[in-house]
Amino acid sequence: MSGDHADALISRRVRRLESLLEEKGVLSGGVLDEAIDAFLAQSSPANGARVVARAWVDPAFKSRLLADGTAAVQELGFMEGSYQRLRVVENTESVHNVIVCTLCSCYPLRLLGPSPSWYKSESYRSRVVREPRAVLAEFGLLLPADTQISVWDSSAETRYLVLPRRPAGTDSLDEPELTALVTRNALIGTAAV
Repeated sequence: MSGDHADALISRRVRRLESLLEEKGVLSGGVLDEAIDAFLAQSSPANGARVVARAWVDPAFKSRLLADGTAAVQELGFMEGSYQRLRVVENTESVHNVIVCTLCSCYPLRLLGPSPSWYKSESYRSRVVREPRAVLAEFGLLLPADTQISVWDSSAETRYLVLPRRPAGTDSLDEPELTALVTRNALIGTAAV
């Protein structure tokens, strides 16, 4: 089943499940909304920033993060019970990564908080695949001409997170100070940090 059909099927199933829970009196719409609000309250770009800062200071964690992102972030208490796989892609001196969901707006919500409106826009979703360098320039990220840009397409099953390069001159900073440097856009790949 292709990704767009799978996403549509999942969305229909979720809506149907919500309706059945309400119809059968198992949950009211208000209780369901409260559960969703509680989930969103625990979803923040600060979570992703914490993951990145840990990778910057702990080489063993970084290796685990790049090998199995889901398991590594679960070590920090994130993505428990999630059915999605998290793949972490590392920016290097020669490769810059950027994330998109060309079909909708699949996104590691627990690590990045609610997605920005531009991430969901048709313009971003279509253009970043065709002309990533131009789109990144519009975000103010000008990369050297010889930097390879890899675009990763999220799906209902696999979500991506960019591991940005640690900024030069930050060797004396501790993990909380490094966490404060990381932006949501860097975790998506539309900013350096």
